[in-house]
Amino acid sequence: MKKRISVILIIMLFSIVFVKAVEAPPPGGAPGVTTTPTYNGDTTIEVNTAKNNGSYTSNLPLQNALLVKGGKNTLNSPNIKKQGDANDESADFYGTNAAVLGINESLLTLEKATITTNGKYANAVFSYGTATININNSKIITTNDNSGGLMVAGGGKLNANNNTVETSGTSSAAIRSDRGGGELIVENGTYKTTGSGSPAIYSTAYISVEGATLESTTSEGIVVEGANSAEISNATLTDNNIKLHGNSETYKNIFLYQSMSGDAKEGTASFKATSSNITTNKGDTIFVTNTSCEVLLDSNTIVNNDSTGVLLRAQSGKWGNSGSNGGKVKLTLKSQEVEGDVVVDKISSVDMYVQESSLYKGAINKDNKGKVKLTVSSESNIILQGDSYVDSLDNANEDNKNIYANGHKLYVNGKEVAINNNKYGEKTVQEEKKTDYTLYYYIGGGVILLLIILIIIIVVSRKKKDKEKQKEEQEVQLPMMDTTPKSMNEIYQNIKK
Repeated sequence: MKKRISVILIIMLFSIVFVKAVEAPPPGGAPGVTTTPTYNGDTTIEVNTAKNNGSYTSNLPLQNALLVKGGKNTLNSPNIKKQGDANDESADFYGTNAAVLGINESLLTLEKATITTNGKYANAVFSYGTATININNSKIITTNDNSGGLMVAGGGKLNANNNTVETSGTSSAAIRSDRGGGELIVENGTYKTTGSGSPAIYSTAYISVEGATLESTTSEGIVVEGANSAEISNATLTDNNIKLHGNSETYKNIFLYQSMSGDAKEGTASFKATSSNITTNKGDTIFVTNTSCEVLLDSNTIVNNDSTGVLLRAQSGKWGNSGSNGGKVKLTLKSQEVEGDVVVDKISSVDMYVQESSLYKGAINKDNKGKVKLTVSSESNIILQGDSYVDSLDNANEDNKNIYANGHKLYVNGKEVAINNNKYGEKTVQEEKKTDYTLYYYIGGGVILLLIILIIIIVVSRKKKDKEKQKEEQEVQLPMMDTTPKSMNEIYQNIKK
């Protein structure tokens, strides 16, 4: 009996331990990570420190040139160099091979720093967990693979202002995050990548960029994975991608997806661009696959120099389970003029909102494969550039006069609907001509007025002459009346004479 009780107790204890192990979140909130990192810094700071012109160097693998574990710290004009490789991506999860790493509840401010790395998985500036790093007016260069510029993971926070960041290795985004996410706020500066698979921004966190210049040469411009976001405002984004890297199937500038690798939680991805210049030189402007997402375009200048590229493509790809790995997109245009098709495959959907005086030019779901809901505000306009198919239409203008056929047709739930058959451009020309006719109206009115005045003058003149003539006739008749004989004797005398 005692043995049975002992066995039962052992089984119960084992079950409790097993359940707790399953329920326990991975370190730093990073999904799929179960190891505890070991940190090693060539220089380690744990208490409040302020220093000018310091030098920090590490040539060893899995060692930080500068490790900040505590305190409120400010370093002015430091020179930081990092060499030495890590051999797996755990260095991206925890920052164990970064040049600068902040952990715990430390606060580090870098001013006018110069930071260079030349090792694999050697990210430049890395904030992990509850740490916060501020970096301003600094220059960062990384030259090897898996070596980003500014990075957060495990919930870290990083604020950057007016920095220059250049990376040249593969998988080395200038602004990036990894498992566990965090918050990365960037203002001003220049961020450029030349390596394969190295976008200017790779987000598995909340990343916001304002007033900066973003450029990628051999990758997408911006990538958002899973339930995370990237926002740009008053920024310039240029994608010059000329080579597909290992995980890419198509050329695109802004890419929203779910890789299913465990690096990002599943959910709704988000991309927002406001008052920015977005240029795509090859492929699509926006591509969505294997995720749901929200895309907001507000008052941007958007140019796609690839005649085969589209504004938005939502379709299945190599990620996820076949048959359920399409894109589900909420696309909102606000005060936005943009041109390009919206392409949707049979397992994808787009809810498209054309709002606040926006102008959209393009074909919507021209292959009639996916599901599309279209909503248009009264002051916004659509110019079709191909036959378009939507499942529902909610137009504040019930007569659809703000949707211009431009020689094409719009089908709602399989039926053609009446839209404005005038070409948008022709209407504009006619309005301009009406404005030109106004001058002729003024001239014509002036001529008519002059004619009326002349007629009045002529009439008045004629009346005056008639009066003068009548007066003269009266003057001639009066003497004759005076010489009229007044008696028969006078008449006789006159005849005699």
